[in-house]
Amino acid sequence: MEAKELLSLLGMIGGAVMPLFNIPLIYRIAKRKSAADISLFWLFGVWACILLMLPISFLTSDLTLRLFGICNAVFFTGVVFVTMKYHHRFKKKNPGSEPRS
Repeated sequence: MEAKELLSLLGMIGGAVMPLFNIPLIYRIAKRKSAADISLFWLFGVWACILLMLPISFLTSDLTLRLFGICNAVFFTGVVFVTMKYHHRFKKKNPGSEPRS
């Protein structure tokens, strides 16, 4: 295998595997039922950048970029949804659960 082919293969593996590291984050948030330690500014900033890069992932002939872009968009969107579900700013207040004065 030539050096260029090896580097391409390593890049492809990295591009497909790196987004999988979002799975432990999703699991941790869901298990704790809290995303209070997640910065919403960071969350939506990263998600916006990923979504802005997604169209080129569909159009490129480079398989490494395509795999990374699509996998990253899918798994980080999962992070966004789980964070929104468990972040204190998005939780709905249950009017019946508050103590009365």
